[in-house]
Amino acid sequence: MARIRIELPAQFSFATEVPLLISHINYGNHLDNAQLLGVVSEARVRFLKSMGYAEMDVEGCGIIVADAAVQYRSEAFHGELMRIELAATDFHTHGCDLVWKMSEASTGREVARGKTGIVFFDYEARSKAAVPEGFRCRFPAA
Repeated sequence: MARIRIELPAQFSFATEVPLLISHINYGNHLDNAQLLGVVSEARVRFLKSMGYAEMDVEGCGIIVADAAVQYRSEAFHGELMRIELAATDFHTHGCDLVWKMSEASTGREVARGKTGIVFFDYEARSKAAVPEGFRCRFPAA
């Protein structure tokens, strides 16, 4: 199987910091792979909130996570502060990718990078929706 390689954008449009709690740590005493996605989900919620949105209301549409890819770079430990940077890229008719990088805040040591594919969804009609123009226009490179 080919290794996953995630290319990061030249700059990110959003950053937030999340401390690692004991519940994020596995039996190897480092960040659990499943919990990493939870930390990234928290960053995604904060990213949307910074623009006045919620996962269930982006210009009237909800979002669904369609896929996720992760590339691990180093261990992370209880009590460390993670800086998660995000950018919206690769827009298509119904969604885009949220590319992210997680680093230890004080040293800049990269812990992981990844991308989460999101699809906009009309929960009332139970069908995919077009990317809201108000969301897309916030990312001029899109």
